Amino acid sequence: MAPKALDYESLNENMKKVQYAVRGELYLRASELQKEGKKIIFTNVGNPHALGQKPLTFPRQVVALCQAPFLLDDPNVGLIFPADAIARAKHYLSLTSGGLGAYSDSRGIPGIRKEVAEFIGRRDGYPSDPELIFLTDGASKGVMQILNTIIRGDGDGVLVPVPQYPLYSAAISLFGGSLVPYYLEETANWGLDINDLRHAVFQARSKGITVRAMVIINPGNPTGQCLSEANLREILHFCYQENLALLGDEVYQQNIYQDERPFISARKVLMDMGPPISKEIQLVSFHTVSKGYWGECGQRGGYFEMTNIPAQTVDEIYKVASISLSPNVPAQIFMGLMVNPPKPGDISYEQFIRESKGILESLRRRARIMTDGFNSCRNVVCNFTEGAMYSFPQIRLPPKAIEAAKKAGKVPDVFYCLKLLEATGISTVPGSGFGQKEGYLIFFFFTFFFFNFKHSPLLLFLFRSVSPGCSPGLWLLDGVVFAILYNLSSAALWDLSSDFEIGSSKLFLAEVLEAICYCILSDSSTH
Repeated sequence: MAPKALDYESLNENMKKVQYAVRGELYLRASELQKEGKKIIFTNVGNPHALGQKPLTFPRQVVALCQAPFLLDDPNVGLIFPADAIARAKHYLSLTSGGLGAYSDSRGIPGIRKEVAEFIGRRDGYPSDPELIFLTDGASKGVMQILNTIIRGDGDGVLVPVPQYPLYSAAISLFGGSLVPYYLEETANWGLDINDLRHAVFQARSKGITVRAMVIINPGNPTGQCLSEANLREILHFCYQENLALLGDEVYQQNIYQDERPFISARKVLMDMGPPISKEIQLVSFHTVSKGYWGECGQRGGYFEMTNIPAQTVDEIYKVASISLSPNVPAQIFMGLMVNPPKPGDISYEQFIRESKGILESLRRRARIMTDGFNSCRNVVCNFTEGAMYSFPQIRLPPKAIEAAKKAGKVPDVFYCLKLLEATGISTVPGSGFGQKEGYLIFFFFTFFFFNFKHSPLLLFLFRSVSPGCSPGLWLLDGVVFAILYNLSSAALWDLSSDFEIGSSKLFLAEVLEAICYCILSDSSTH
């Protein structure tokens, strides 16, 4: 009998080519262990609220009122909700065609798109057109929509930074295109070299690939670097010379942990450069409510803005967006609140600033501690996380560990992370899932800096006291003790009161040491 339409051998081959390491083998194994009752700490994806970050109060109040508009008719509503939240909820409900349960325009609610345009105008100093802004179910949906628009077949290539967030490799495979990698240089703080870009384009063209677009991720995911204005000018000049569209993934623009290189948008630099470049380069920029100090990943709110895109093309993108009828309406309201938060003088302003600054300042401190901690390890190197949410350490594995991985039929960093998962319950992403230069043996922790900050000196003391005494053969301990301590600390310390006693800390540290010893003993064959 011939295969049925949904039998595996009959499926779309592009679908089979898709690889998405963030939810790949490690995640699936972690989910199995979780079902078996094992405590799992998922650090494989930037999911702030799942790791303890508290939601901001004001946006949740507004959306709660929009979700339950009958509360607005209650005479006591002002006793529970502040007046500015009530006013904002009424404002957003007035923009809909029937509340949050009704479809919106396929591009998003016009009034919210106007708020996004005003935000972009304030940020960049140049006006933005709401008609060129589409609200989407998270930035990922927008990225996929634009890649689908650009890619016509396997002869079309897209330049993507490596290491890269695997959304890009997965989507390019799904749409039948060709990923053209350009490698970021770890020793230059994950910088890029324009000559390497030119070489990548030359190599692709020599294989018959038409390079049509370039992706930048700023701040970097997973590498954490921030592009300077000079970097962006070089990139824009390159795109102009090579006739490439530029896709600017700027979802971490609120997550900046140093002052030397603040976030600057590709659009602002493009506009600053003036004609002819500012009138010629086709740019699509992406943002989301999932990152920054919002962290509202589950709400699935995002947008993309188009610059220098012909009206006919915009109409085609609108047509395709219409197939899905409407982006998520509650998420659109979250987006409106993100780009138009409480202002000085509003009742909720002080609380909003206190909450948002507290999150960002905490992330900034943790970025430094995480980098210093990794660099305290023997055979571990980690660049400072300038922005975004992650550290991307290089760990040099000894030959015997690599041999053990090969015997198990695994890529070394995948083998490493699987052993870590089985022993400690920490779910990570191996570096090979993000792409890397030949000869690199690195793995990647989605280190979301979520542990309770006030306990970090104690954990660092233990980390530094244990690591120097490790035998070089104890590669699992030597490479991951720091991450084990920090990740396990979330489960053990998150809910403890401020009156944390040294007695309970000794108990906790004993548990951690037991876990580390278990790692060593269970992996003795790989030493």
